[in-house]
Amino acid sequence: MIDIGLTHIALPVSNVERSIEFYSTYAGMEVVHRRIDAATGVAVVWLTDNTRPFVIVLIQTDAVHPVLSPLAHLGVGCKSRAEMDTLCQRASQSGVLIEEPKDSGYPIGYWAFLRDPDGHTLELSYGQEIGLTVAKTS
Repeated sequence: MIDIGLTHIALPVSNVERSIEFYSTYAGMEVVHRRIDAATGVAVVWLTDNTRPFVIVLIQTDAVHPVLSPLAHLGVGCKSRAEMDTLCQRASQSGVLIEEPKDSGYPIGYWAFLRDPDGHTLELSYGQEIGLTVAKTS
């Protein structure tokens, strides 16, 4: 099968292992590919949540200038408000919660912002209905 459509986003990171831990904990992602780039000697990791053919590519670099910071962010839908609250409580205790959960109603839903180890923003949400909206227009 040939990839078409949006397949990945690449993020520069200062410590690939620390970023794997963050995205595993807060986005339910796992490593599906890992290598040291032959040309540059740089660590490259692909993470997925196994819900669709999409990965976050982590590229280790010496200097990171976060590009994904509010409002630019990655968004992850959670199974329930309770799951989201649990993750946000953990994020708060770890010092990575940057925007407390709030319910903004339809179509935004219940959401919160977290900061990854390099300052990129991850949004956790419940009830945004992005999949249902896309399905209705397809």
